[in-house]
Amino acid sequence: MHKDMKNSTFKILQKLIYDQSGICLGDSKLTLLQTRVGRLMRQRGIIDYQKYVDYLKNDSDGTRLNDLLDAISTNVTSFFREFEQFKLLDKIIYKWLDKGYKKIRAWSCACSTGEEPYSMAITFSEVIKSKNIDVKILATDINTQVLETARKREYTEERIEPVSRPLRIKYFKTSKKDEEKIYQVNMGLRKMITFKRINLSTNPFPMKGPFDVIFCRNVMIYFDKKMRTQLLMQIHHLLKPGGYIMLGHSESLTGLNIPLEYVQPSVYRKKEDE
Repeated sequence: MHKDMKNSTFKILQKLIYDQSGICLGDSKLTLLQTRVGRLMRQRGIIDYQKYVDYLKNDSDGTRLNDLLDAISTNVTSFFREFEQFKLLDKIIYKWLDKGYKKIRAWSCACSTGEEPYSMAITFSEVIKSKNIDVKILATDINTQVLETARKREYTEERIEPVSRPLRIKYFKTSKKDEEKIYQVNMGLRKMITFKRINLSTNPFPMKGPFDVIFCRNVMIYFDKKMRTQLLMQIHHLLKPGGYIMLGHSESLTGLNIPLEYVQPSVYRKKEDE
């Protein structure tokens, strides 16, 4: 195997990844890409970067490209991450119930291993309790491996640490696996959520909406301005008038001409009259 990836090979893979996923790998990411592609090459017995490029070009069903996208997509998440947004969601749900909502639709755009949509489901359940409200959460990601983890709904004690003890007792059951304590999300929460693979660079998205709230957190940091605008315009289209979008704490709509109202840092709302 070549010790170092040639810049020409990096440019080919950089463009392929951007074209297929919208993920923009800057030139500073050469070492990262070399490391992750190298791991894939070792797994498949490929000893030359050019042969790996040819291997991708001869991808008849898209699985080889999916493996590459799985390898380069970063998945950092936790239960109730950026907790202030879940406190706001709690207040918003109460407002919806006061308005007589009987159906609520939510979307977790980049759900990773499932902590975000399960946190959303817990928040909905805690407010709605036994009321007869139809809640459905769509949870999507481009990475097939993390989606499989999310569907299993099993988490270690370390991963479950942000969840309070009362909520653990209420929404998880415990078991032992290889002497390790495992927390499994109960089926009541699991039934709220549909997990699907979606590429956020595609246009248009396959679902019709409308959604009352969309979590699109720590996604735009991987996109350039063109892709961010395209994604946010589709999200705006899918939001119900008065609906909310939650971004990552380091993300905003500054410099983007998106018709959404500012609510608080990283939270925006579609106007009621649209």
